[in-house]
Amino acid sequence: MGYAVVLGEALVDLLDAEHDGEPVFRQAIGGGPLNVAVAVARLGGDVQFVGSLGDDPLAGRIRAFLGAAGVGLDGAVTVPAPTALAVATFAGPEPDFRFYGEPRSYALLTADDLDVAVVEGAQVLYCGSIVLLDPPVLAAARRAWAMAGALRVFDPNVRPSLLAGPDALDDLRAVVAEFAASAHLVKLSAADARHLYPREPVEGVAAYLRELGAGTVVVTLGADGALVAAADDVVRVPAPKVDAVDATGAGDSVMGALVADLLHAGEPVDPTGWRDRVAFALRVAGLVCESPGGATAMPTREAVANRFR
Repeated sequence: MGYAVVLGEALVDLLDAEHDGEPVFRQAIGGGPLNVAVAVARLGGDVQFVGSLGDDPLAGRIRAFLGAAGVGLDGAVTVPAPTALAVATFAGPEPDFRFYGEPRSYALLTADDLDVAVVEGAQVLYCGSIVLLDPPVLAAARRAWAMAGALRVFDPNVRPSLLAGPDALDDLRAVVAEFAASAHLVKLSAADARHLYPREPVEGVAAYLRELGAGTVVVTLGADGALVAAADDVVRVPAPKVDAVDATGAGDSVMGALVADLLHAGEPVDPTGWRDRVAFALRVAGLVCESPGGATAMPTREAVANRFR
């Protein structure tokens, strides 16, 4: 079995919480791609994180956490910047993230920083999330995408608070179309679909991304499970019933589970195979939702099997 490369952001989340009846923010290591990398490692996959990390004690905690989780850092670079913070509040089913820090520590990876050997040797390459809004990292992602002989997976992971300017959404749609056109797998949430294509039902969004060239499209639907568009087959896969306490990282865990299974067994040969993969990924996400935190809640295969016997 080979390894995966996850290219994207790592940062520190400040999660809206309560302590002794008072509102507080709970610190958690996060970033969508970091969550994906940790999920892959916890599920038994070999994975390298590629991105820029700050030069402060918070970045030291991120490095230590990733190392302890079994995530490689051969492709990570240190940059002269404090670690970016993402403040998460929960007013609805999807957390609202606001980002702080300038320059953004996660957005300083350049195309020249890429470890070519690490990227070229990957069996699966993940790109996506908020780093693609920053031109230097977008250039790095494009270079990695072009050089990889790997299965390519993409997740837009839209954060509306970062879309500044009248053309920002159109620019993001163009980037999504660019990567989706040559992706073996695109995973996005129903919220991502609404932000990108507000007048389209999720089935229409999945069909559009497949028309662009995406091999398979998975749209997560929260408690309603996921929609899977593979070949000419479009089905909904139900989510397991769980006692949810925190949905942070649930969507990332779905992607992590799918990447881990791509590493283990390659692409499914038919739509039924994709449905089975997504059903397992939803069980992983269900277990994540039963624990607070994002990356810290990513489970092992044994834990998933024990929870959903």
